[in-house]
Amino acid sequence: MSYRELYREANEQAGERFALMEERVSRIAGQAEVPQAFADYFQRTAAFLRMLAELAVEERTGALTDKSFPECERTNAALYEDVLPEHYAKSYGNPDYAREMLGERFAPVLSLLYAHIRGKIREVYRGNLLNLTAAMELFVEICNCFERMEACGETQEEAEQEIRRTVYWYFHDYSELFYGESIRRLIHSGEDFEREIVMNADLNDLRYLYRYGAYISENERGVAEFLNGMTEDEIQAMADTYTEGYRIGFEITGKDLSKKQTAQIRYPIGFERVVRAAVRNFEKMNLEVTMLAAGTSENRQFAYDHREDAACYLDKAYVERCLEVRKTCFEEERSRAAGMAGPAVIEVFGEEPFSPENRLTALRYSEKQRELCVYEANMAGQITNRYIKGEERSFTIIAYPVPAIGPQFAEIFAKTVEINTLDYVRYREIQQKIIDVLDEADRVHITGSGANKTDLLVNIWKLSDPEKETAFENCVADVNIPVGEVFTSPVLAGTTGRLFVSQVYLRGLRYENLQIDFEDGMITDYSCTNFADEAENRKYIRDNVLLHHETLPMGEFAIGTNTTAYRMAKDFDIADKLPILIAEKTGPHFAVGDTCYSHEEDILSYNPDGKRIVARENAVSALRHTDSEKAYLNCHTDITIPYDELDRITVIRKDGSTADIIADGRFVLRGTEELNAPLEK
Repeated sequence: MSYRELYREANEQAGERFALMEERVSRIAGQAEVPQAFADYFQRTAAFLRMLAELAVEERTGALTDKSFPECERTNAALYEDVLPEHYAKSYGNPDYAREMLGERFAPVLSLLYAHIRGKIREVYRGNLLNLTAAMELFVEICNCFERMEACGETQEEAEQEIRRTVYWYFHDYSELFYGESIRRLIHSGEDFEREIVMNADLNDLRYLYRYGAYISENERGVAEFLNGMTEDEIQAMADTYTEGYRIGFEITGKDLSKKQTAQIRYPIGFERVVRAAVRNFEKMNLEVTMLAAGTSENRQFAYDHREDAACYLDKAYVERCLEVRKTCFEEERSRAAGMAGPAVIEVFGEEPFSPENRLTALRYSEKQRELCVYEANMAGQITNRYIKGEERSFTIIAYPVPAIGPQFAEIFAKTVEINTLDYVRYREIQQKIIDVLDEADRVHITGSGANKTDLLVNIWKLSDPEKETAFENCVADVNIPVGEVFTSPVLAGTTGRLFVSQVYLRGLRYENLQIDFEDGMITDYSCTNFADEAENRKYIRDNVLLHHETLPMGEFAIGTNTTAYRMAKDFDIADKLPILIAEKTGPHFAVGDTCYSHEEDILSYNPDGKRIVARENAVSALRHTDSEKAYLNCHTDITIPYDELDRITVIRKDGSTADIIADGRFVLRGTEELNAPLEK
C-alpha cells in the first residue's frame, strides 16, 4: 500500500472530524471566548491552524503543487516567520515570551502545544489529514478548558489539571499513530512521499523544494542551483562514492547484502540530483529505497527550547505504552524489518556553530524522567535490534558543505569532493604501519600541547596471537567517508586521565573548553565554559553528551589520519564548522558511549592484512550475556583533539619501552611522514 492509499483511507475516516474542527478553529480565530489574558494566544494559534487546514484542502485538490515560485516563497515564509530568530522574541514558541504573556502556570503547556502544532506543517504537505485533525482536536479541547474557566468559574488549578490530563492522554492514545508512521516510513518504500519528489519532479524547477513543507532557506536553494550546474558525470561520481561505500561496508564485514531488500537514504533537501542517481545505484543492487529528507532548521534555539517538552507527560506508563506500540509495529512488519539493510546518510555542514541559551522557563525533565529516557532509549534500541538485526545491517555516511559556509562555498565543495575520494589504498598502507606499532602497546599515552589539558592513558586489548590478531581496525572510506582512521575499543580498566578540547561541535551544539575526566574507562567528572553558572554547564553536558546517563564508558579510541581535511579546515577557516564525520579524521578522537561494534561484538571481521580484529567489546558491552539492559547505552559521541592542540601520542609497551606515533603534533613513525605535508603548508 502506498502512502497515498494509506492516507486516503485514514483521511476518509477523519474527514468529518476535520470539517468540524475546521469550523471550530475558525470561530476561535475570530473570537476566543477565554479569559482576556489568553485571547491573543488562542486567536493567533487558531489562525495558524486555519492556514494549515486551508493548505490541507489545497493538497487534496492538487492546488498546492501548482503554485508559482513567488507563491511558494510567500507560503513558506508565512508558515515559518513567527519562529525565525528575528521574530522569536514575541513568539509563543519562545518559553520566555509565553511566560510573560500567559503566566507561570499555563505558559509551559501552551508553548508545548504551539510547538507541537507547528510540527504538523510537513504532515499537511504529505497529505496526512488525520495527523493534523488530531492536533486540531487537542487545541480545541484545551481551548474548551479555558472557556469553562471563563464561563463557569472553574479555578486555574482545576483547569491546569484538566489540561495536563488532556495532553497526557493525547500523546498516550496517539502513540500508535506516531510510532506506527515512523516505523512504516523507515521500512516501507511505498510510503515514500520523498521518493515521489526525488524521482519524478523537474529538479530544474526549484518549486519542487517547497513540496516538502520544510523551511526552505538559501542553503536548500543554493545547493539545488549549484548541483543543477554540475554535469551528469560529476553527479554520478558523487552518488557512486556514496553507494559504493555502502556496498563495501557489507563486503568487508562479511555481511550478506543479497539477503536485504531495502535501504534508507537520509538526505538534506537540495541534494535531490545526487539522491536520484543514488536510488538508481541501489536499484542495481536489488534494493528498494525509503527516504527521509531534512531541511535547515528555521531556528535552532526554538528546537532547543522544546527538546524536553515530553516532561509534561512522560511517565513510566507512557514509556511502557510506547515500547509496546513499537514492538507491535515491528512485529506486524517483521518481514519488512528483517529486509532493512540500514541507512545511507548525506550530512551537510557550514552553518555557524550554535551555542544555545538555557531558558529556565522551558520544560525540563525531572531526575526520574531522565532515568526513564535512558530506560526507553535502551529498550527501544533492543526492540529495533531484534527486528533489524545489528549483525546483519550496515550503513554509510558522507558530508558536503552548504552555502552558509561563506563566499568560498564552491571552492570548499570542490575540496570536499576531493577529500571524499582520496586514495584509500595509500591511506590503508600508511595506517597499517601505525597499527603495527599500536598492536605492541600495553597502553597509549595522549597529551595535549599549550593550553590543552589532555593527559590520558588508554589501556589497549592484549593480543593472544599477534601474528593473526589485531586490536585496531584499519578504517578507510566505506561506511565512514572520507578516509581515514585507525580505531579500537579500549580496555576500560586502567584507561584513566583527562580529555580536553578548547572548542568542539557535537550533535549540532558548541562546547567551549570541554573537559571530561575518566577513571577505569568511565566518566567521573565533566565541565565546560559555555555558561557562567557551572551547574548549567554540567547540565548541558549531561543532557546532550551523556544523554541523561550518570556516566558513560570510553567506547572508542582512534587516531585520525586525514591531514588533508585538516588543511582544508585551516585554509578556509572552517574548523568549527566541520561535522564530526570529517573532524574525527583530523586528529585523535575518543567516543563516549557504545563501542563501534555495538550489537556486532561476536561477528568476525578482518583487516586488509588478514588479521582478525579482536578488540570488539569492553566490560560494559560484555554485560550483554548476563544483563542486556545495562550492556548498551544507545549513544556514541566522538570528541576530537585537533593536531594543533596535540603534543604526543606514545605507545607504552609492557616492558616499559616506548614509541611515538605523533610528537609535537606531527606524525613521526617511519612510513607516515607524508601525512605531515598538509600540516606544513
